[in-house]
Amino acid sequence: MIYLDNSATTFPKPRVVINSVNNSFMKYGANPGRGGHQLAIRSSQIMFDSRNTLMRFFNAPDENSIIFTGSCTTACNMVLKGLLKSGDHVAVSCLEHNAVMRPLQKLSKNGISYTVARVYPNDNDKTLDSFRKAINQDTRLIFCIYASNVWGIKLPIDRITALAHLYGIPIAVDAAQAAGIVPIDLKESGIDFLCCAGHKGLYGPMGTGMLIFNTDIPLDTIIEGGTGSNSYSLEQPEILPDRFESGTQNLPGIVGLKASTEFIMRRGVNNIANSEMRLIQYLYDRFSKIKEVKLYTDRPESEHYVPLLSFNIDGMDSETISAMLDKYGIAVRAGLHCAPLAHEFFGTIDGGAVRVSPSMFTTRNDMDYLVNAILKIIHNLRKH
Repeated sequence: MIYLDNSATTFPKPRVVINSVNNSFMKYGANPGRGGHQLAIRSSQIMFDSRNTLMRFFNAPDENSIIFTGSCTTACNMVLKGLLKSGDHVAVSCLEHNAVMRPLQKLSKNGISYTVARVYPNDNDKTLDSFRKAINQDTRLIFCIYASNVWGIKLPIDRITALAHLYGIPIAVDAAQAAGIVPIDLKESGIDFLCCAGHKGLYGPMGTGMLIFNTDIPLDTIIEGGTGSNSYSLEQPEILPDRFESGTQNLPGIVGLKASTEFIMRRGVNNIANSEMRLIQYLYDRFSKIKEVKLYTDRPESEHYVPLLSFNIDGMDSETISAMLDKYGIAVRAGLHCAPLAHEFFGTIDGGAVRVSPSMFTTRNDMDYLVNAILKIIHNLRKH
């Protein structure tokens, strides 16, 4: 199987990640922060070490600013539902994932409104102006995706962050498609809330994610329960990370995420991104010579895109293309990619598109095999 659905979940995982997860079941057999015996202390230490690794990777304020979650979606919900009140307004981009839009849609029934800012690929000035126009006197948050999971388009996050702070508004960023692919320095960028997946560009296990605080702005909790701290009180603790980590944590997943992040740090984020971008550019160049293949963006460059590419074949719907590629042993993602706004933006809402997303393990031979499979599919289509 040639796996080209890495924007959903990276596969395969580095061997060091697999080994770390397997070892965790034998070495860390107790709940962290829930006891004074050696196993519990050992588990607490590896949790702290994992936070420290991620703190260094993102240049976050401190270890306690790292809140472990089960997904980036959970982190997005924590910010939206923990910050906003009736009468508040949010500015978002036209490329947002349903991890942001569905919570916002539900919140809109409780008096919270939002405005969608248009993104202009390759023109950050116009994109920034669009966000400026989306802000009003009730805006309490700007929430935007770092890079589109459908088109790979990167938003000018640093400039949007500066705009938000100019108006005294916090910014939350969905970095599901950026973490591990784009260098993110929280102290330099000023992003207030960073929502990340652990299982995509960070190459960690499924079921891992995080919310990183780079601000003192408080959030209400959406889950309360046991934390192992202040247990005499029925009130949820105020301190981080305990306030947002009720219940038993996914320690094997967190240990795997620590190992995967250290693996990426050794390889270098830019080295990984450049390698994947060269593959996507090669694929774009080959696809651009096939008249039946429809491409929707300019040739991807690192300044404006992350390495993924969506396309269609004239006369075929995306799900059919994906199913036929599966018969050739190629895994891609078709449909709307849980991002209907992004498809409305490019006019593909009716049939979606086929997304190709490589990993650090993808080769040029994999891309050649994909192109040859597409040519065979088109040849068979012509015969009918």
